[in-house]
Amino acid sequence: MKKVIALFVLALAGTSWAGAKVTLPSFFSDNMVLQQNCEAAIWGWTDSGKKVTITTTWSKEKVSVKPDADGKWSARIRTAGAGGPYSITVSDGEKTTIGNVLLGEVWFCSGQSNMEMPVRGFNAQPVKGSAEFIMGADPDTPIRMCTIDRKPSLKPLEECTGSWKENTPEAVAATSAAAYFFAVRLQKVLGIPVGILISEWGGSTIQTWIPREVLSSKFPGEFDLAFLDGDQMPQMHMHTPCTLFNGQVAPLVPFTFKGMLWYQGESNRGGAEQYIRLQKEYVAAMRELFQNPDAPFYFVQIAPYSYSDPDGWTSGYFCEAQEKSLDVIPHSGMVTTLDIGEYATIHPSRKQEIGYRLAALALVNDYGLKGFNPVAPRLESARFENGEAILTFNTGDQMGLSPGFVELKGFEVAGADKVFHPAVGIITGWNNQVVVKCPEVAEPAAVRYCFRNWCEGTLFNNYGIPAGPFRTDDWNL
Repeated sequence: MKKVIALFVLALAGTSWAGAKVTLPSFFSDNMVLQQNCEAAIWGWTDSGKKVTITTTWSKEKVSVKPDADGKWSARIRTAGAGGPYSITVSDGEKTTIGNVLLGEVWFCSGQSNMEMPVRGFNAQPVKGSAEFIMGADPDTPIRMCTIDRKPSLKPLEECTGSWKENTPEAVAATSAAAYFFAVRLQKVLGIPVGILISEWGGSTIQTWIPREVLSSKFPGEFDLAFLDGDQMPQMHMHTPCTLFNGQVAPLVPFTFKGMLWYQGESNRGGAEQYIRLQKEYVAAMRELFQNPDAPFYFVQIAPYSYSDPDGWTSGYFCEAQEKSLDVIPHSGMVTTLDIGEYATIHPSRKQEIGYRLAALALVNDYGLKGFNPVAPRLESARFENGEAILTFNTGDQMGLSPGFVELKGFEVAGADKVFHPAVGIITGWNNQVVVKCPEVAEPAAVRYCFRNWCEGTLFNNYGIPAGPFRTDDWNL
């Protein structure tokens, strides 16, 4: 992984820039948010013989740099605490000024169509509560959004297109709902500016977002990458390895952000084991390329959906793989979704819950919020005795499981024949245990919970965070 940055730089080498005035990437625009209290990256292009000077209105410091032989320059500018609006002036003899700049918390958001799904929804697929948030959008609320235009590429690009928008109804309507609701909750609790930088593509697989150097070294023989040496882009951009990284992530490197949000997986649902490795390497590559080794990574578990086979197991195995990613990716967290799935659409309408649960992970883990547990209960152990299954969970705090004193559906029990039958679970006392019973299985050998493609969750922690799908067996059915 140490070679990723070096190989990435080599891939971009050879591009020559010249012009009468210093230029910046499009996403260094008016209305932008820069990460507070850090050395924020800034870069651009000019004539190779010119010196570039950067000044800001939040500081008296000046930063001067010289471009390389191809005219590209890069620098780090020290940002202050949250506030604004400010301006940034970049001069190579002629000035370029970025106005209405805020300093605050910046998060990078990526994935496939459930990250893409805007606040206004898709055609015939609404977002619950969207009208309220669109009509109530106020430019004075310091939330800013930048969505990168779609552009797949066979090679890493230097430039992409995208500019920052204020919190207006028109801009909110077109912004990722999951990312926007995350920003709304984060901004309200912290009381400071929040920026969301979004790069998505509906239907995309995770391997499209990973650099070629990572796939070739970490997954030898698993992906055919020869087409990247040609000049013909395959038609299925959203399934073509590396191409979305090349066009929609590489040009952003090394923009400075606090952390990453990821909502993707439906297009990789058939490759559960491989996905654990892919997600781990995706995160490692992003942290290295953006020079942010401790960047938090929060992702969304795929929601229940019929997939034309509601009783199939594929989603269960995939959700299990997503949960296992927590154990191999440091500083990561997962939003569970068993309570918000929809039988007839892969795009759940309750994106507000998704965004708020992502924000809860960040607020507790990264901003010190106390008194709330955003982590879903996880199965810790299981034992079978007297015709029952006794499941013990790790809930993360003393408040335990809920709801108590009712029969919980979604459980299935099998004996040695590996045939599963519907069962019910009951929370027992304060010991984070659920007892599962099934009259059809006298000697239970395995329990599965919401492991089908379509299911409805019934088990939560005391703050309404649902448990994800789980099983006690290792059978491949």
